Amino acid sequence: MTSPTSDRPHPRSPLDLFIAFTVLALQGFGGVLAVAQRELVDRRQWMSREEFVDAYSVAQLLPGPNVVNLSLMLGDRFFGWRGALAAITGMLLVPMLIVIALAASYEQLAVYPAIAGALRGMGAVAAGLILAMALKMLGTLRKNVMGRGLCAALGLTTLVAVTVFRVPLAWVVIGLGATGWSLARACIARKEGAKA
Repeated sequence: MTSPTSDRPHPRSPLDLFIAFTVLALQGFGGVLAVAQRELVDRRQWMSREEFVDAYSVAQLLPGPNVVNLSLMLGDRFFGWRGALAAITGMLLVPMLIVIALAASYEQLAVYPAIAGALRGMGAVAAGLILAMALKMLGTLRKNVMGRGLCAALGLTTLVAVTVFRVPLAWVVIGLGATGWSLARACIARKEGAKA
């Protein structure tokens, strides 16, 4: 990830990061990726779409939840270890307290059909947010070194492997991740060879 530049808005302090990631985490039910993109790129403009895609790609390769990894990287980018600590605390503290409270009261709440319906509805909303974010991110493929065709083929292969053939996600990430990396390296080498 590139270092922050003065011409783009940035958090004023680690507290600003803490508040931003707390707000972000509280908006995400079933996943905060789409909310993170909207909050960090569109609303706060701390990252460009290309930077978000690059940082999220790295976050996916690291162990742990993707958006937590993203919060660590963004916090470190602006304020070093203090920023990373503020961002991850904002990402995890309040949601953890809510989950503990809900888990403690689940047996009393589970008997109400409205609660079950609300949880199903949140799942549908999360799926819709992820689809909307994916459609918004398609524009970044124009600048991808592999081009739209190879990117679309990798995306379609991923979709088919997971939904049709039920290949475990870990194998898809390892297999298609290595394939995508190899294709990108080949495209970069070909592009550099053409310039020489």
